[in-house]
Amino acid sequence: MAPYTSALRALERAHLYRKRHLYSPHLIDFASNDYLGLSAHAQLLEQTFEKVRTHTCHAPKASMLLNGYHPLHVELEEFLRAHLGYEACLLVGSGFLGNIALIDALVRKQDALFMDAHYHASGQFLAKKMPNAYFFTHNDVQNLSQQLQKYRKQHARGRIFIAIEGVYSMEGQVAPKEFYHLAQEYEAYLILDEAHSLGVLGQDLGGYLSYYHLKPFPRLIVLGTLSKAYGSYGAFIGADIQVVEFLCNRAKSVIYTTSLSLLDSALALVHLQYLYAHLSNYVAMLDRMRALCAQVLGFSTPSNILTLSFSDVQSLLKVHAKLLEQGFLCAPIRPPTTPKPLLRVSLNIQPQNTLAKLDALCTSLESALHDA
Repeated sequence: MAPYTSALRALERAHLYRKRHLYSPHLIDFASNDYLGLSAHAQLLEQTFEKVRTHTCHAPKASMLLNGYHPLHVELEEFLRAHLGYEACLLVGSGFLGNIALIDALVRKQDALFMDAHYHASGQFLAKKMPNAYFFTHNDVQNLSQQLQKYRKQHARGRIFIAIEGVYSMEGQVAPKEFYHLAQEYEAYLILDEAHSLGVLGQDLGGYLSYYHLKPFPRLIVLGTLSKAYGSYGAFIGADIQVVEFLCNRAKSVIYTTSLSLLDSALALVHLQYLYAHLSNYVAMLDRMRALCAQVLGFSTPSNILTLSFSDVQSLLKVHAKLLEQGFLCAPIRPPTTPKPLLRVSLNIQPQNTLAKLDALCTSLESALHDA
């Protein structure tokens, strides 16, 4: 018997076995993170090709700190810095690599890291191995405050880092603004993972800070991705210039990886330029989608993520299959990704996702849940 056969069979029996699917392009997509539908604009892709063609090479060739740093990287970093208000910006290969860079390089032995219990796996991956990392109850400001008080009484020296997400991808919840104020009260660094909030929250779609009308402060460190609302691939870190320079010198996932693809960099830049040129239209469309969900399903969300919980995996997969039959693709989320099985509905402005089709999805959901 092959070494992993029994483990794979156990996953199948528990309905937790995962495999890759090529879904029909004709399905109405409510499963992707492409919240603004930018990846479906063929004209923007042509603009991207033209942008890359003007340069002598079309691949980054090396690490960013050797000769892999390219004018397209600079242009994208400057656009993000200027429009989102960071002092400096650093591109990284993915959100996963970004979290590894931040936690591995910045949090030293004499420091303390306080992380939300539902923070992304890329952050928990390292934090759970660290003796100086502490987890606080999800989105619980009071629990974090109590932990910080206790820690400061026992440790007068060392820096404090607090890690939260702007929007939690498996629930669609927004982090309370009090975390921002608590970080300033304790002179702590606030690591803010904005993967699912940039391009979604706030009147200028600037994420958590925009949603609460807050400003960046010197110890704020933002991790954003280019692979969600911005419709490309890769990630970036926005922070104080000294933090960015330190990461360039100490972050292994910056130093020892080839720099971000030039095509992905150009695509993100073209998409961002288009988004900011049509910002009011996107804000209005997102508002209409959320209002319709509140009207039909009876509950609202400030983010683009709706989740419905299930008592068991089989019921979840039954509803997922029924929605597929009716032409809708939503995301079935199973343990261990989340403690309970969830159906994740991503509100996104794909070309075919009209309000009428969102209304039809809501009706199909009600019917499928009733039959489950």
